[in-house]
Amino acid sequence: MLVLLLGILALAGWGLPAPTEPPPHGSQCVEHDCFALFRRPESFAEAGRSCQSRRGHLMTVRSSVAADVIALLLSGAGGSGLRLWVGLELPPGCSDPAAVGPLRGFRWVTGDNRTSYSRWAGAADAAPLCGPLCVAVSAGAGEPAWEAQRCDAAADGFLCEFPFAASCRPLALDAVAGGAHVTYSTPFGARGPDFQTLPEGSTAAVEPLALQLTCRAAPGEGEARWGREAPGAWACGVDNGGCEHACTLSAGEPRCVCAADTALQPDGRSCAARDDHACHRLCEHFCVLSTDAPGEYSCMCETGYRLAADQHHCEDVDDCLSEPSLCRQRCVNTQGGFECHCFPGYEMLNGECVESQDPCFGNDCEYQCQPVGGTNFLCICAEGFAPDQQDPRKCQMFCNKTACEADCDPNNPEVCRCPEGYILDEGYMCTDIDECDNGYCSGTCRNLPGSYECLCGPETALAGQVGTDCDPVKVNEDAGSGEPPTSPTPSATSRPSPAGPVHSGVLIGISIASLSLVVALLALLCHLRKKQGTSPAELEYKCGSPAKEVVLQQVRTDLTAQKL
Repeated sequence: MLVLLLGILALAGWGLPAPTEPPPHGSQCVEHDCFALFRRPESFAEAGRSCQSRRGHLMTVRSSVAADVIALLLSGAGGSGLRLWVGLELPPGCSDPAAVGPLRGFRWVTGDNRTSYSRWAGAADAAPLCGPLCVAVSAGAGEPAWEAQRCDAAADGFLCEFPFAASCRPLALDAVAGGAHVTYSTPFGARGPDFQTLPEGSTAAVEPLALQLTCRAAPGEGEARWGREAPGAWACGVDNGGCEHACTLSAGEPRCVCAADTALQPDGRSCAARDDHACHRLCEHFCVLSTDAPGEYSCMCETGYRLAADQHHCEDVDDCLSEPSLCRQRCVNTQGGFECHCFPGYEMLNGECVESQDPCFGNDCEYQCQPVGGTNFLCICAEGFAPDQQDPRKCQMFCNKTACEADCDPNNPEVCRCPEGYILDEGYMCTDIDECDNGYCSGTCRNLPGSYECLCGPETALAGQVGTDCDPVKVNEDAGSGEPPTSPTPSATSRPSPAGPVHSGVLIGISIASLSLVVALLALLCHLRKKQGTSPAELEYKCGSPAKEVVLQQVRTDLTAQKL
């Protein structure tokens, strides 16, 4: 045994195939069961392991049919006088043979003692039988008889049984096959040309057609069929080309066709009830039904795809490889198509790659464009102007000081403009209007260049907030009317003042106030007369902030009154 083991390891080490199990000396298959005879001296346990290595077990002889199979195997293998193990054994212990039925206390290796047949050599012995004992059959003048033997003794051979869920019939050959012959190989090692039936997993080699077929069954089915991985028919003279309905050579090659109300399936050999919608389910893209051969169809693919090897699925075609000149610079393949791209430093323009242009080319900036990063641009404005927040391409006047030079027309110096929140003074200067002098805020007012803000104190309704007013009622009114806020007017007292003679100081105050008003009106008329050459656009600009004009008039009135 050591020498044999070293020999096997040596063959494996040199890369040579290790010796396989020897084939049986005979085999027979009946429906879904196969039986094989092996002539090799082994004990009962060794024989059982040999059967298990081939996915079977020692043979059970439960009927006269199994006994007939043993007789055929013995006659075909020249088994006269041979003793062969079968799968019947007596466990340790003693029992009365007359009281335990036809098997005399023995049990099958499958774990049961069911049988409708027994063939013991000699009459039943009245003495108890004590195990362990095993059974061997021997061929004599009549049917093979059963004999109890010591399990550790070596019989001349053993019989194996191989159950299968499905089986195939032998291939049918006709004259069209041209004298072809078949050699079958079973999963348990039996080979030859003659079998009544063949278990699932058997193969058939058809010579000289170089055709290799396998017996397969669908899950849950007891009848298997011969087939192969490649779809479509093989030679029509061998088992009808594998076609379920008919095999034809009309196109020069074997093809399977189905009846008018059935359709050919993806394997190219089986048929199923015809369903036009099923045709489209079988093909990934398009299905075209044949008008000449009922039940036949062909699959087609969309543009940019081609039919795969299974003739049903579609695979993408790499257009960039098939047509190297599709793009001038870079070609990128996509599913079902391709895209053209440009090298760095180029850009796609009307389907062509051209050198990248100045990003400011064709811009619509009102004043000047400044490139940013080679692909973007930024609109900038002249000094005294800033980009409009609503439209960054346009510019608007901007001043961040209390006084800035006005924007005057070089062709007409009398026409000048000022930013929002400023007023033209001395003809060419824009002076910030101090809105805080007009009492717009009920809280703390802070004047800003061109604007102002109110810091609402704790005594106001909008305490802690910053805005244009601290009175929510006035804020809502301003937001609804669209008019600028007016100076607050003092509230009337709850009771009228008592009547009495007017004090002389009051009369003097009234006189001074009246005179101040007259002087303010004269000053305003002089100012308007001085600016009467201003363009309509300027007047509209000033009229856009009437509240600030009122503030200016009030300031000048106060100054005039102080001088008087």
